[in-house]
Amino acid sequence: MGSGELSPAALPRSFFDRPSHEVAPDLLGRVLVHGPVAVRLTEVEAYGGPGEDPAAHTYRGKTPRNAVMFGPPGHLYVYFTYGMHFCANLVCLPEGFGSAVLLRAGEVVAGLEEARVRRSATGNGTGKGTGNGPGTGNGPGNGTGARGRTIPDRDLARGPARLAVVLGLLREHNGLDAIVDPSWALPGDAPFAAGRRLTGVPHGAAAVLEGLPADPASIRSGPRTGISTAKDTPWRFWIDGDPTVSPYRPHVPRRRNAAATSVGEAPSS
Repeated sequence: MGSGELSPAALPRSFFDRPSHEVAPDLLGRVLVHGPVAVRLTEVEAYGGPGEDPAAHTYRGKTPRNAVMFGPPGHLYVYFTYGMHFCANLVCLPEGFGSAVLLRAGEVVAGLEEARVRRSATGNGTGKGTGNGPGTGNGPGNGTGARGRTIPDRDLARGPARLAVVLGLLREHNGLDAIVDPSWALPGDAPFAAGRRLTGVPHGAAAVLEGLPADPASIRSGPRTGISTAKDTPWRFWIDGDPTVSPYRPHVPRRRNAAATSVGEAPSS
């Protein structure tokens, strides 16, 4: 899509002050900015709160690991999973509810070269997947790809771990507020261009922008990737036909990695 169509206006905190399964489809087409890179969201998954959603990190209540999910809406919940990946979520509902939306895939709409460098600096992906439950849907993660193959731009943020990599989101960004003052604005009349590195973004800041909401007729929903509990809950949402959407993979039983789990049966929200 034309990046010039994307609005750089910031979304208000009230946008996230709703149930995650309502926020999730409305996030499609929105833009997440972190530093010089911006990603238009094309695939997300919703995760409910304590006692509601067995696939969520918060199902069994608040822990040190998931505490951010119980904080104010619009903050980033970034967690480490399978001993190798970071995944990013946006917190929903008022403080104390423990719900979020996992950011599964997107299109790099600014900072393309930076995104390529970040992908080239990472190790191999596993192809396993992690959601707010299990499942990153990532393949090989080298910037030049397996056997020196160049990674297509559509694959740069195609999967939640890849998306976190291109945006430079790490453990230290857990709890980062992605809601900015309404007066905040990116410089220039058309700040989004894949080949352009974003400037004017405060160091370490993140922001969720209006972008261009997906046409409701193009939004599809289905089971979440790699989930073994509540596996039929249709809380995965994506833009139909968008090449950056990651492939759906059902849960495949595997040996647990105790270091990767905290609450619930597997790395969830």
